[in-house]
Amino acid sequence: MTENLTSKRRVLSGMRPTGRLHLGNYMGALYNWVRLQHEYDCFFFIADLHALTTDYASPGDLRAKSLDVVLDFLGAGLDPEQCTIFKQSDVPAHSELHLLFSMITPLSWLERVPTYKDQQEQLREKDLNTYGFLGYPLLQAADILLYKPDFVPVGQDQVSHVELTREVARRFNQLYSSAFTPEVAAAASDKERIKAEISENVIEAELLPEPKALLTPSPKLPGLDGRKMSKSYGNTIGLTDSAEELRKKIRPMVTDPARIRRTDPGNPDVCPVGDLHKVFSTPETMAKVYEGCRTAAIGCIECKGWCADSILKEIEPIAERRSRFQAQPDLVADILSSGAAKARQRANATMAEVRAAIGL
Repeated sequence: MTENLTSKRRVLSGMRPTGRLHLGNYMGALYNWVRLQHEYDCFFFIADLHALTTDYASPGDLRAKSLDVVLDFLGAGLDPEQCTIFKQSDVPAHSELHLLFSMITPLSWLERVPTYKDQQEQLREKDLNTYGFLGYPLLQAADILLYKPDFVPVGQDQVSHVELTREVARRFNQLYSSAFTPEVAAAASDKERIKAEISENVIEAELLPEPKALLTPSPKLPGLDGRKMSKSYGNTIGLTDSAEELRKKIRPMVTDPARIRRTDPGNPDVCPVGDLHKVFSTPETMAKVYEGCRTAAIGCIECKGWCADSILKEIEPIAERRSRFQAQPDLVADILSSGAAKARQRANATMAEVRAAIGL
């Protein structure tokens, strides 16, 4: 095994390709990733294999959807000079390690994952009685452990997945670490050597180090109907919506149910539009919202106009950067190709150690 001798600790995260991203995707993950890339050695991937766990019967054009996500990554500010961006399916080791994990993981571990039954309830129109759906947390564990990250940035609702990954790593280490002697480690490292991360005669205590969840702030971001913003609800604001599209979507948005007439005072703290203001508006605009809404000095239409203005200030630069990359398809292809090559190098080094430990 190798010791990470780089100055930066490593972070790994991914996102399923569902087409163009929305504000919920941005504030829930991308916004934080852009900041993390300057502090950590970051690997960010498009989880196209994961898309098949729920949409295997009608995957659509996964290549086009993946390209949309890549462009949104770049538009949001991910810099290929600062982080590694790649597609999951371009690194075959993800599938191999997933298979090996499936040999050692008790079925009960997968059945107890909270999102397993939750998603079956939410997606009743789909047949999710497949191993792929049951086993997707194992594929997720392989995604993570291939790169030996120190941290996995997640929201509170995803902590259970990181904990399962830690359990899988612990079980794998218990089963195989005793067979992984310095001599075996040296032989594996000679096959798949990452020179910057190899130190002679240094062997880690664990074959697959257990990553930690890096809880990242995710503000409350309601959709147009007041529920959580989600494509499955059809209530999203697109990350690259035009000013006209954005204003058209926000104008009929639900507000404080107690404010029936224009003259009724309202409460921004129970209003979905107020929640959007809290994320995107300046303190000065927020002061006007609280004063005007609570005294009925402003109407909801005016308040929604201010909200649209604030959101546009955030997303217009994203759309502009995205357009620049979209106009350079060869550059985007090179970014993905280079990212995949770097990811394969790191993943293949881990797999050489895994195979040696198992005896393959």
